[in-house]
Parts: sequence; C-alpha cells; structure tokens
Amino acid sequence: MNRGEMLARLMAQENAEGGDLVTLRAIVEEASELGAARMLARMGLNDDGAPDDLSELRELLRAWRDAKRSMWKAVIDWAVRAVLAALLVGIAMRSGGMELLK
Repeated sequence: MNRGEMLARLMAQENAEGGDLVTLRAIVEEASELGAARMLARMGLNDDGAPDDLSELRELLRAWRDAKRSMWKAVIDWAVRAVLAALLVGIAMRSGGMELLK
C-alpha cells in the first residue's frame, strides 16, 4: 500500500467517524507544508538566499549537461574521423598507394 492509498483510507475512516472532510484536508495540507519546510531546513534551503541558490544550482546543472553533451559529440566526431582515416589508409594500401611513397 502506498502513501496515497494510506492517506485516502485514513481520511475515509475519519469521515466515517464524523470528521469533517474540509478539516481533514486542511490538516493534511498543513502537515505537508510543515514537512516540506522541515526538509528545506535540513537541506539548508530555508533562508532568504535559497531561491538564488537554487537558480545557481540549476544553471550549474544545465552547464554540466551541456558540457557532457558537447564532450560526447566530440568523442563521436573523433571516433568517426579515426574510422574514416583507417578506412582510407586501408584503401590506399590495397590499391597500391603505398608504393608511391617509395
């Protein structure tokens, strides 16, 4: 049973026992906001500079992904060039092009 199902069952149980559904939803909302605030505090993101910190982290992550993408493109480009160069050398050797160098 996942958390969503458990929460739904608890809310249904409270509703069956005379609890107000609006009150239960408010309790759940407050509890989730409290949990989120607690988690942000544990991560050190509860100060006024947190939005700027998150923006910088997103920019850094975007730059890292761009660098990774560029690196893979360069690796593939060089691999293709190496294969083509080897192919040309092979063709030259087969066709007798090496004798021209002698």
